[in-house]
Amino acid sequence: SVLELYVYSITIMGRTCEDCGGYLTNSHFSGNQLRKSYPRCKDCTSGGQYNGIPAAVHYQCHECYRTFNSQNELNMHMQVHRARNVACPVCGEVRFRSGANAVQHVETGRCRGCPGVDNARNQIYQFANSQRSMGRYLTETPMLEYGGGYGGGGVPDYPYHCPECSKSFRQLSQLLQHQDNKHNNARMISY
Repeated sequence: SVLELYVYSITIMGRTCEDCGGYLTNSHFSGNQLRKSYPRCKDCTSGGQYNGIPAAVHYQCHECYRTFNSQNELNMHMQVHRARNVACPVCGEVRFRSGANAVQHVETGRCRGCPGVDNARNQIYQFANSQRSMGRYLTETPMLEYGGGYGGGGVPDYPYHCPECSKSFRQLSQLLQHQDNKHNNARMISY
């Protein structure tokens, strides 16, 4: 029956974890990891055993000595220790920990130099489009355009993408955060 085949494919068929190299049944992977080109098993994504046994490995912050269950949790935490020395490229306010945070400030539409969400979205896209170095991060052909009531040339719905893994982004700040966290590229753009 179709149901039996489905259960068989979920529980018996397997794949290789890209981190530990183990060949495991699909039940050892989360649904999210199963959809990825380079899946990681539940053990590797949780920093230890996923079946309720605590992880043997803990990841410790060298600044405040807090411990975390996974490298990802530690990476997220480490952002609180960054200096607030990044300026907004529009209003010049210096209070951000990263370029992504500064761009996010503009994208909210609350930046005094670029008020309004639709205006900010259009201006950021036009700026990125004018920068030669940003060419590899821009989606080539827009599938949808975001009118947003601002008028003008229109911004594609997902105008940015990661050239390393082809993930698409609606906001430039999302791409910057992704580059920083997943590909260790904190200085993707400079302004």
